[in-house]
Amino acid sequence: MENSVIQFDIDLGAGVITEDTQFINDDHVNLDVDIDVDVADEDTISWPAVRGSDLRSVDNYIPDGEFDLEPYDGMEFESEEAAKAFYNSYARRVGFSTRVSSSRRSRKDGAIIQRSFVCAREGFRNLNEKRTKDREVKRPRTVTRVGCKAALSVKIQEESGKWVVSNFVKDHNHELVPPDEVHRLRSHRQISGPAKTLIDTLQAAGMGPRRIMSALIKEYGGISKVGFTEVDCRNYMRNNRQKSLEGDIQLLLDYLRHMQAESPSFFYAVQGDEDSCVGNVFWADPKAIANYAYFGDTVTFDTTYRSNRYRLPFAPFTGVNHHGQPVLFGCAFLVNESEACFVWLFQKFLGAMSGRPPTSITTDYDPVIRSAIMHVLPESRHRFCKWHIFKKAQEKLSHMFLKHPKFEVDFHKCVNLTDTVEEFETCWFSLLNKYDLRDHEWLQSLYYARSQWVPVYLRDTFFAEMSITQCSDSMNSYFDGFVNASTTLNQFFKLYEKALESRNEKEVKADYDCINTRPVLKTPSPMEKQASELYTRKLFIRFQEELVGTLTFMASKVEDDGEITTYQVSKFGEDKRGHYVRFNVLEMKVSCSCQMFEFSGLLCRHVLAVFRVTNILTLPFYYILKRWSKNAKSAVILELHGTDEFSSYLESHTVRYNKLRHEALKLVDEGAKSQDSYNAAMAALEGATEKVVSATKRDGKFSNARIRVESVVNGNLANHHIKNHKGCSAEHLSENDMDRMISELTHELECAKKKCEFYRTNLVTVLKDIEENRQQLSIKVNNIKFNMRPS
Repeated sequence: MENSVIQFDIDLGAGVITEDTQFINDDHVNLDVDIDVDVADEDTISWPAVRGSDLRSVDNYIPDGEFDLEPYDGMEFESEEAAKAFYNSYARRVGFSTRVSSSRRSRKDGAIIQRSFVCAREGFRNLNEKRTKDREVKRPRTVTRVGCKAALSVKIQEESGKWVVSNFVKDHNHELVPPDEVHRLRSHRQISGPAKTLIDTLQAAGMGPRRIMSALIKEYGGISKVGFTEVDCRNYMRNNRQKSLEGDIQLLLDYLRHMQAESPSFFYAVQGDEDSCVGNVFWADPKAIANYAYFGDTVTFDTTYRSNRYRLPFAPFTGVNHHGQPVLFGCAFLVNESEACFVWLFQKFLGAMSGRPPTSITTDYDPVIRSAIMHVLPESRHRFCKWHIFKKAQEKLSHMFLKHPKFEVDFHKCVNLTDTVEEFETCWFSLLNKYDLRDHEWLQSLYYARSQWVPVYLRDTFFAEMSITQCSDSMNSYFDGFVNASTTLNQFFKLYEKALESRNEKEVKADYDCINTRPVLKTPSPMEKQASELYTRKLFIRFQEELVGTLTFMASKVEDDGEITTYQVSKFGEDKRGHYVRFNVLEMKVSCSCQMFEFSGLLCRHVLAVFRVTNILTLPFYYILKRWSKNAKSAVILELHGTDEFSSYLESHTVRYNKLRHEALKLVDEGAKSQDSYNAAMAALEGATEKVVSATKRDGKFSNARIRVESVVNGNLANHHIKNHKGCSAEHLSENDMDRMISELTHELECAKKKCEFYRTNLVTVLKDIEENRQQLSIKVNNIKFNMRPS
């Protein structure tokens, strides 16, 4: 008789093992099973599949009063399962794990007639088992086989049909596991029926594996009494979600087909065959597509629903409208989260939006999403959500938060309050040195990706956020307040439509308020009045904060190269810390080192402070973005040069004034260098004065000629004044009388102009005095506050 040894893989643990299953300590996917086969008797070899649903409680197989028994030769069991359950229960009490070693089948009917159970550390693993010339094991598992001989063999008796112990080996050649660690052994990690029910309930409530295990440990009185690990719980929950996805996908596809039937312009796409969807799903309704046309310059891809937020495989594409409210661009159902599937998803999103990529896009800190965006949207600036990174830091650096209470504050200051790249770099390495985190792997990965989440690197790109110094830039989720932790996909469709209606109603109300109400102005500035008529209410309030904030700032000239003047703008009493504003007077172009306009589309208080000292009374039209205006969704091009003649006059007068002043100052600087240059400059000024006076007279003649032409065309103005002065019709006046009357009216007009100019000059002087008094009062107030501080 010849025996053969055959090795194969089998699982005695609870649950179903998949390619994603994680294992720790004694966990091994491959369990070698040695089977002694009587080749001469031509027995058939059988390896029964043991699934999680087939594993029943050990208590059902052990006779009453025999829990503390030790196996012995001749011991009888009602079935093979009872023998296996008894030996596994014995192994749990002693402190080792079991597995199936071999079986024999009858030559007559193929039924199993003998079964052997062994210690899980029996035999030796073949280390070259999975190594070939072309394939190397990347992460080899720990070797646990030590040739232990402990085993239990049972065989069936033909007469009684009972299973009898034919061989029992008690001794082990390795240390046994103490009782408080037995629950980590594979054959004892079983999720009981009541535990599954509790996991299902807590999972439906939105709890994650970690919180569920905490609840189970509290319920059972310790981790050793739970009977399984967090890995088993996680795998069980994942399998549950995978099963529920099949029904969810069908519900989703039915809903999308219905929506497209009602509106042909409704867009949706399914990766793979609709009848057997294996990839992601994307859809966008007509309003979402229209929203992208108006506000698609910046996009947020919010995938927090699929993680520990609500555990829905759902991710919306959102943006910000002209009222600062979230708007929807489209939605995705994430069945598969591989890089290829995300590439497909972004391609479909781009196709639905007419192929126009956004200026910027914000997502979770996810390398897979990052690679997909680089492939599909290489021109878009990709930012990781800072809120998501800070939340992850609480997990990765929890030991630091507990040990060093000030660490979190220092970490936030380093990220949020640094003004330059150099300042951030210095602060970052100082932080690592202070808390001895130079070798922290996660922080190193954050530093390598710093240009995609640290604000100081992102200020040159538009993200539609109101402030570059805000502490939280969490994803402004469109569905907050509608989707909660217990929401299922079946419930989601109704909540989805409810969210659309609510968000649309809020936008309509904001539009109504902008049209029918006027904001309260806080200054006599024409610039504030101009902004109140152009910006939406929320954006105007934000601009007003910056404008009023200029009262506590002073701007001092630090450099002038002839074309561009540089100003240092800082708070009163804080001269050492400030921002630099570069101002091109001739082109009316300005930029600030804080880059608030580039980041948010609103001019900062530093630029507005420079406008104040340079007598710029209105905003240049190219610094008012249409996407923030009341007419953002209008097809008519917004006329940004001014809303009335007065604003237009102010802007054109300001431009002329600044250009003349700039050239005059250059002449003064050059003319004062020597006596000769002074004489030449004075001669040039005298000649220029004569030409200006001559031009003014010609302008007056032109006005006379225009009045004469108008009087000839309709006679209204001339007749009105003539009747007032002479009491007769223009038809009875000679040409000389007409010229005399025109000359009198021209003189009156010139006098009126001089009075207006005089009043305007006085008004400007008064405004300047008011401004100076405000600044002085502000300084005094600040000094008083400083003196009142406790020492």
